[in-house]
Amino acid sequence: MRIYRKTKFLTLPQGIMFDLDNTFYSYNSAHTKAQEAVTAKAASMLGISKTKFREAMVRGKEDVKKTLGSTAASHSRILYFQRALEFLGLGSQPFIALDFEQTYWSTFLRFATLFEGVIETLASIRSFGIKTAVVTDLTAQIQFRKLIYFGLDRYIDFVVTSEEVGRDKPSKAIFARARDKLGCDPDKVWMVGDNPTNDIEGARLALNATTIQKVHFGVKLPKEKPDAVIRDFVELSKIIAVADRHEKLNGSL
Repeated sequence: MRIYRKTKFLTLPQGIMFDLDNTFYSYNSAHTKAQEAVTAKAASMLGISKTKFREAMVRGKEDVKKTLGSTAASHSRILYFQRALEFLGLGSQPFIALDFEQTYWSTFLRFATLFEGVIETLASIRSFGIKTAVVTDLTAQIQFRKLIYFGLDRYIDFVVTSEEVGRDKPSKAIFARARDKLGCDPDKVWMVGDNPTNDIEGARLALNATTIQKVHFGVKLPKEKPDAVIRDFVELSKIIAVADRHEKLNGSL
């Protein structure tokens, strides 16, 4: 844990926003397993090499993102698979595209594991009476499914997806919607996330939020450092406990 701006943590927040993917759990390991499962199924069903399918997948993803830009649908696996099949000269193949999408997400969830201390920290936050919101890209259906699968829905008060506001992070709209739902004062919001641009810089520019970056393998700090860095959720609990002590001490003076 490293705190760069101690004055940001002298009082408890009214609300805390959390990114979902790669903040509560490791995204890349689950994604790799899911991709492997779909690629193996494609090779078996379509009689093509895994390399050829991977190449088509890359083209499909690039085409979807180029067409849709920074929107929730630009992350849609079913669209990636549809375009990949089309690039392979097989047409849209709705049944196969849907089958691949279901295989992807079922495998993804099977291999996705929460970081240590997530549930305990969220329960502690709730005990302080602090409201929470998940602020995440992608469509509501799969993000809700993840929250329920992990059991996080019991500890989160609000969810804002980029599907809901029409733009991905770091759009100001997604952070503003979350703050409105939380009902917080602008200077009483914390943002916890892994991405230096989408989460840290985005929340700072949109709300002047207090920013806490969850770092682990593959996560980089932004040019302008966050207000604090944590390596696990136990450290977030410690930051909250320190803020609570400062607040109580100042209130008793």
